[in-house]
Amino acid sequence: MDIMDLRGRGSVAPGVTAVPVDGGPMTTRKRRHIDVCLGEQVNYEHLSTGLDRYQLPYNALTQTSLGDIDLSTQFFGVRLRSPVLIGAMTGGAQLSGTINKNLAAAAQELGVGMMLGSQRIMLDSALGEQAAASFTVRDVAPDVLLFGNIGLAQLTRAAVPDLAKALDRVGADALAVHTNPLQEAIQRNGDTDFSGSLGRLREVADAIECPVLLKEVGHGIGGAAAAELVGAEGELPVSGIDVAGAGGTSWSRVEQFVRYGELRYPHLADWGIPTARAIVEVREVLPGIPLVASGGIRTGMDAAKAIALGADVVAVARPLLPAAIESAAAVVDWLQPFIDELRVCLHGCGVTNLAGLRAVELTPVT
Repeated sequence: MDIMDLRGRGSVAPGVTAVPVDGGPMTTRKRRHIDVCLGEQVNYEHLSTGLDRYQLPYNALTQTSLGDIDLSTQFFGVRLRSPVLIGAMTGGAQLSGTINKNLAAAAQELGVGMMLGSQRIMLDSALGEQAAASFTVRDVAPDVLLFGNIGLAQLTRAAVPDLAKALDRVGADALAVHTNPLQEAIQRNGDTDFSGSLGRLREVADAIECPVLLKEVGHGIGGAAAAELVGAEGELPVSGIDVAGAGGTSWSRVEQFVRYGELRYPHLADWGIPTARAIVEVREVLPGIPLVASGGIRTGMDAAKAIALGADVVAVARPLLPAAIESAAAVVDWLQPFIDELRVCLHGCGVTNLAGLRAVELTPVT
């Protein structure tokens, strides 16, 4: 099936109708994001996740039974059958509604979590209710761990009431706040003033009545940012971090294609902290914080290595996009082998659960 077929198809979970959304320039940009991610080469060209530099040890005398491997975990107070989140992708366009419904229905079937795309458009008084249709998934996913989403650059104390309404409107369990200075710098009319954003994050996290996850969009949160987050007070304003490292989708690259139709700044497109390094650095600074590994996690083996390095769960986004346009079943068909491979990884290295995997010492590849 080619890209044009995927754009023209798309079906939502049985019994659910996608509601049209027409939000002007912001909606157009959201749709362009989808088209670029489908039709252009948006992966990092020169940076890898760094996971290829590690080997998961293999135990030929494992004493485990594959059928008894337990992948379940608690994350943000919700039990997941596997340590997997469907990463943030989209929202605010008609096709976004189809994508989110299918992702959510798959998450419900598999017992994994899900992040919505940025809900910024829902804070617009003229567009909010109409745009909400593209984020509304509780009808097909009543039980999943669901993260709402807003940008750090848009986060203000004044926005808290509208943000709280947006989270309540979609039934979110928690809020993901994405920090994306590089993406915003490339984006046409992007929010480029991040001064004071850390202070605003502290204010809003105190004011909003749900746990907050801080995440990047694919250029990485490393040790320096984690140390700034702790600050002189020694108190964390967030309940978890998604490192969203470099090595998968480069949103600097995506935004260049959206804005210019070409890759105008190739060096900026390959800038970031590789996912493996981000996991290690953040875990060193914040040994007890709930940690998501995303950014180029493409296989169950990638997931196993990321968890062994210190992540609690992993998140996958762009590889699911073509499937999510097609159907919920197609998303399940992509994720189930990923989860099955992760299960085999535990079996093959001789551990029965995620606690055992976190105790495994990876071997550096020389």
